[in-house]
Amino acid sequence: FFANFCGALYTQRPPHSASAVTRAAARGGRAGDMSIRLRELIRNVRSCKTQADERACIHKECASIRTAFKDENNELRHRNVAKLLFIHMLGYPTHWGQMECLKLIAGSKFLEKRIGYLGLMILLDERQEVLMLVENSLKNDLQSSNQYIAGLACCAIGNISSAEICRDLSPEVEKLMVGSNPFVSKKASLCCIRILRKCPELCDTFLERIGTLLGSRNHAVLLTCLKLMREMCITEPAMIEQLRRHTPTLIAALKNLVLSGYAPEHDVHGIVDPFLQVEILTMLRVLGRGHSETSDQMNDILAQVATNTESAKNAGNAILYECVLTIMAIEVESGLRVLAVNILGRFLINRDNNIRYVALNTLHKVIAQDTQAVQRHRNTIVDCLKDNDSSIRQRALELVYALVNEANVKVLVKELLSYLLACDVEFKDELTQRICTVVEKFSTDKEWHVDTIIQTLSASTSFESEETVCSMIALITSTPELQAYATHKLYAKLADQTNQPVLLQLAVWCVGEYGEMLIGGVPAGVEAEAPDPQTVVELLTSVMRSPVADVTTKEYTINAFVKLTTRFANAPDSLALIHKQLAAYSCSMSLELQQRSVEYSSLLKLDAIRAGVLERMPAFAKKDRQAAAAAAAQTAAATPT
Repeated sequence: FFANFCGALYTQRPPHSASAVTRAAARGGRAGDMSIRLRELIRNVRSCKTQADERACIHKECASIRTAFKDENNELRHRNVAKLLFIHMLGYPTHWGQMECLKLIAGSKFLEKRIGYLGLMILLDERQEVLMLVENSLKNDLQSSNQYIAGLACCAIGNISSAEICRDLSPEVEKLMVGSNPFVSKKASLCCIRILRKCPELCDTFLERIGTLLGSRNHAVLLTCLKLMREMCITEPAMIEQLRRHTPTLIAALKNLVLSGYAPEHDVHGIVDPFLQVEILTMLRVLGRGHSETSDQMNDILAQVATNTESAKNAGNAILYECVLTIMAIEVESGLRVLAVNILGRFLINRDNNIRYVALNTLHKVIAQDTQAVQRHRNTIVDCLKDNDSSIRQRALELVYALVNEANVKVLVKELLSYLLACDVEFKDELTQRICTVVEKFSTDKEWHVDTIIQTLSASTSFESEETVCSMIALITSTPELQAYATHKLYAKLADQTNQPVLLQLAVWCVGEYGEMLIGGVPAGVEAEAPDPQTVVELLTSVMRSPVADVTTKEYTINAFVKLTTRFANAPDSLALIHKQLAAYSCSMSLELQQRSVEYSSLLKLDAIRAGVLERMPAFAKKDRQAAAAAAAQTAAATPT
């Protein structure tokens, strides 16, 4: 308000003239009369070239204002306070002018009161004791016959009043609420919101006035009354039960808005007062949540709003969105829920990205309530993954995760893989982890599971996850018919010189564990030929020399070397190369690699136990790390110190 006020003065009021200065001097030449106007101060500040020039200009004007304030009969006090507010907006101290605001409020002219109340709300707050001095002026202005003065007092109470002032002036505000003047009634209703926040015990006092306010035909009064009702529900949740008796009144008001014809004073793009409709729907949502009887009363009107509201304009979309939220929050028929989800589906094909984002966000919240209805819009949701807006893609991605089940996992994962190839680099690792989780959770085809994980990891070269390695190993060890297939598939990636850390570890582990399957024959579904033992060992040797292989991968590879001594027992050339590699790392700078090489070299000399130690790993189940961590934390908490 003050910015507009300053701008209006700056652009509209004429500059000082010599005659004006002469007239001021003739009136007595007081310092207050000689002060410049607000627009001139703004012009002077804007013309300053440096910060020092601005400070000098402000300090000079502050000195002039101080001198003017000393004059008790200063007729231009309101002008000086207005300049003081502008100076405050620039960040300079103005606390020394607070009392002048109180003097303006105590005046009789509306112009002075307007500037005084504006200064009061800007320069003071509820924690300052000087605010108590204005309480009597507030009380008098609340009883004023001038509606604008009463409105100013309500505005001040609603912004900066303390709990004591709210408690003392609540009777006057309550009277204004139910008065015949709608301008004052709406101001008083908004003022009551502040009173309730400061004095929750007064909630019962205003409860009796709600019915009177809802009976008003003025839309502004209805709007502020609904705001007050929501605040009462937040401040005192027990009030919801008592406010439910007004549900028929709210339904009738909403029905009148939906079915009424053109009303020029309330029309917004062909919609009758969308602000009031949104507030009524929000209040109905609060009253109907968890109460079947109240919800049943709303079924018809919600269906009318959903079917009769035009969605071509943003105002209509706002109403439809609130209608959807209300339907999903209360206890309604399943058909109405499907209608609400279909509205969100229409939002998804809207050209406005804001509307599409809201639709995706809301669908993600309601999918738990009606999964089948959301599934009908799966294709539209998947199309949002191709949107140019990254926020739309991210929300669509979250929704696709929630839609995946055993029936559609192959279709949706295919779309996710397409998105993985095109998404930004910073999202690849997170998306890869989620795809792996979805495949592990919902896959029913083991071979498809392996192929999809390999394809996903190949598309994200920097992704690292010990959890993914463990889950794949658990799957392979527990599925004997999958072991040969997985080993050949992973070996093919290893032969292609993959740099993906997880793929390297999985491939090396499978080659070491199931080496005889790798050279024994090619299973169905694999096109490559079976390699010979020498080629396999040389490939593992190249992994050990690879600059992209970390210490963990090299540890996996040394384990694979020692395992292959029993798998390739009939290949002396391969065994010699394995012994050479183990000996080479017996002097490694990595203590772990050195220890493994020395111990494995010693193990290979113990023919009696070597075969038993190096036999295949038994099947094991993947551990639930979150459950294990929670159990460990619970055990630690229960252990006495």
